[in-house]
Amino acid sequence: MEKKPTSPTKLERSRIYITTSIGYVNGAPHIGHALEFVQADVYARYFRYLGHEVYFLTGTDEHGSKVFLKAKEEGKTPKELVDENSAKFKLLAEALHVSNDDFIRTTDKERHWPAVNKLWGLLDTAKLFEKRTYAGLYCNGCESFKTEKDIVDGKCTLHPTTEIQKISEENYFFLLSKLNDQVGKALKDTITILPVNRGHEILSLIKDGLHDVSFSRPKEALSWGIPVPNDPEQTMYVWCDALTNYISALGYAGNGELYQKYWANSEARKIHFIGKDILRFHAAIWPGMLIAAKLPLPTDIFVHGFVTVNGERMSKSTGNVVDPMDYVKEFGADALRYYLLREIPSYEDGDFNRERFIELYNGELANNLGNLAQRVVAMALKYEIAIDESNDLQPDIDIAWNQIQEYVEKFELHLAAQSLMKCLSSFNQYIDQNKPWELAKQDKEALTKVLSSLLNGMARISGITAIFLPETAKKLRVKLGLGEEGSEIVPIKPQVTPGLFMTKTSSKF
Repeated sequence: MEKKPTSPTKLERSRIYITTSIGYVNGAPHIGHALEFVQADVYARYFRYLGHEVYFLTGTDEHGSKVFLKAKEEGKTPKELVDENSAKFKLLAEALHVSNDDFIRTTDKERHWPAVNKLWGLLDTAKLFEKRTYAGLYCNGCESFKTEKDIVDGKCTLHPTTEIQKISEENYFFLLSKLNDQVGKALKDTITILPVNRGHEILSLIKDGLHDVSFSRPKEALSWGIPVPNDPEQTMYVWCDALTNYISALGYAGNGELYQKYWANSEARKIHFIGKDILRFHAAIWPGMLIAAKLPLPTDIFVHGFVTVNGERMSKSTGNVVDPMDYVKEFGADALRYYLLREIPSYEDGDFNRERFIELYNGELANNLGNLAQRVVAMALKYEIAIDESNDLQPDIDIAWNQIQEYVEKFELHLAAQSLMKCLSSFNQYIDQNKPWELAKQDKEALTKVLSSLLNGMARISGITAIFLPETAKKLRVKLGLGEEGSEIVPIKPQVTPGLFMTKTSSKF
């Protein structure tokens, strides 16, 4: 979806707001949640690296009938279940070194509930609610009503093992159909959706006409949620509750400083990371709500696909759900981050395969990066060189960095990760071509130039590596004497201090 240039351009905007969708806590997080965490985190780190002010939000969606029923099944209260599973999402984000600034929970009655009530009130004031009796097909898996297009052989296409129910009940409906043209204009003029074909999907939907959306359910059908203002016998449905998290976390209820800085500010770039199954909610319902309330719109929606396991869709019934924490514990966070970034196409479905995971771990991470650092530093220590300002590898780094910027802006993180690894391969090729072990016997000056180029190049590439593999980059910087492990400060163009003699460190890859 091409846009006319605006001022300032998206690349020039100094304030960037990044969000993931909020994980639903009827269960523990799986590998698909890890993918979205890592994708969003790369963008947060990328924009910080460029010097932008970034605010990065994730969190959990904690209301709904599925949570209520799951808690009952496990002999817990809904509050006990959501506390337990929300903590698992938070733990996964921490384990993957996701650099989020905040974690919002929809059960937060201090920040979230007042914002939801405020937004509901604005939609009500705009006369865009209508209470009506509705009869339709309901999927408990999606917790939403379905049209005939969504049903194949009597089952929801997203939840083929869940029975479709025929339900008739009185609900509040959001009159989205009245906003059809305004939502379409927003998608053409304001909101960029990547990949482009996902934007075309929504525009096609809008061309056919958006339908009104059920925004509440009777309390007896949905008791675990936020009551509708002035009608306690109705409970807010997921849309006004969950989607509002993007502004409730910023202090929308009280027009707080973060809200003014990152959402109300017309020059801020606002990026949502979501899965393809919730595109309609974010590209039609959410913009419709914001337009109705006269609030600013997001600027970007980046849409990823599903993660299959060994070519099959993940399912609890088939027992193939991958727990990302298992891989973090066995191989480390960066190994999992690398696989998800490099092997899963950013906006298409991708496969998770243990054999392929180990192949990439050994072949690209361990050999191409880990062994490179050990090899170069070992030679510098052995030959006791005094580092100068040589950097023969800077052209390779510049090419890689230009490619990475292009791919990141196009939401092609798999290609960006491959560009980084290709650059690191050029370091190994440089070693093989120059044979420093032979130069040590005959040309000390040439040896100093070669090893200084490698060390300075690795210092430079460490900053770029931190965007994708933060822990690996920290270890590399410690190896090079650039800073203590754990430091978050990564200079744009770090260089090993000229004249410094390499000394031993304890950091290992």
